[in-house]
Amino acid sequence: MIERVEVSVFTTTARTEVDPAGHRHPGPAHEVREALLEVHAGGAVGRVQVHPDQLRPAVLDGIVRPVLLGQDPWDRERLWKSLARKQRGSHGRFTDRALGYVDTALWDLVGRLSGMPVWKLLGGAREKIPAYASTMCGDRTPGGLSTPGDYAEFAKQLVETGYGAIKLHTWMPPVPGAPSVRMDIAACEAVRDAVGPDIALMLDANHWYSRTEALELGRALEQLDFYWFEEPMEEASAASYRWLADQLSIPVIGPEVAWGKFHTRAEWITSGACDILRAGPTDVGGISATVKTAHLAESFNVDCEIHGDGSASLAVLGGTDVGRWYERGLLHPHHDFDRVPPHRLTIADPLDEAGCVAMPTGPGLGDQWDIEHIRAHTEERW
Repeated sequence: MIERVEVSVFTTTARTEVDPAGHRHPGPAHEVREALLEVHAGGAVGRVQVHPDQLRPAVLDGIVRPVLLGQDPWDRERLWKSLARKQRGSHGRFTDRALGYVDTALWDLVGRLSGMPVWKLLGGAREKIPAYASTMCGDRTPGGLSTPGDYAEFAKQLVETGYGAIKLHTWMPPVPGAPSVRMDIAACEAVRDAVGPDIALMLDANHWYSRTEALELGRALEQLDFYWFEEPMEEASAASYRWLADQLSIPVIGPEVAWGKFHTRAEWITSGACDILRAGPTDVGGISATVKTAHLAESFNVDCEIHGDGSASLAVLGGTDVGRWYERGLLHPHHDFDRVPPHRLTIADPLDEAGCVAMPTGPGLGDQWDIEHIRAHTEERW
């Protein structure tokens, strides 16, 4: 039975920073606050790194603990539904992301209790998966991602590393002049010229483009033989995506961050708003909901690509076969993505020479935490 649910807020070292508009870039080493959710049962602990603001004491005491404490952690479906139904009366306090954190920690817990990797518990569809390189957003850093030529040079480096697919995030505010269809097209043209026709390319526009701007950009991507077109407009307007998908031959993928778990994804499929479905454990309410979404896509013969890196995404990809790639990033010429942060013992997704990431062989999600470091740097425990 579940005996304890805790969140530890600790300090660690980061080498990326977030700009005023919320986009991540390389930065000098500096101290940041992170948090670790722990669920205890039967001598095992399920753990997942969380954002400190998502699972504050009021959410733990008012929603999470009343559902989990004293319950059998193997009752995955019942516990997920009980938590999801708490969202209705939470008035926005218990988000899909927070639900996803709790569900993911529970999957890690039952994996450790059984001594099995979570991806095996979910179905064991494959032992490794090709990764695509997902870049950071454009910037104004010399030798970074400040020009189309910078993107082209970095793309060649990524191909030499072993990646067979690359997804671009281009310039966004506060970069002057962004977003810009013309700037995006120039970067995409430069990358295609640099890597040739055999590398799969995608664009995550992640902008507030209008319909006509998104259509102009999508038609340019068609000419460049890009594999997919992602999030050029506000995702709350599924009708805008249906309008866009109807006019483009390039697959439109989505929704990435739209709330509503798998219910919203079902609406996107049935309304024709996307050609490839998008879901991830932090987007749709955890591993449980992401697997539901994957099987939803499978029933419509639609690919479902998993958003975001990390062990939870790997577990879903290892347990199902609907996604073609694992998203590895965010990557940048000035950032060492493979550096192990102080609160971990290993990274979750080392890349092999063939450009693939292997599923973990250890129990649970396979994350290896430096618990001594976390305890020594803990500022609060809820």
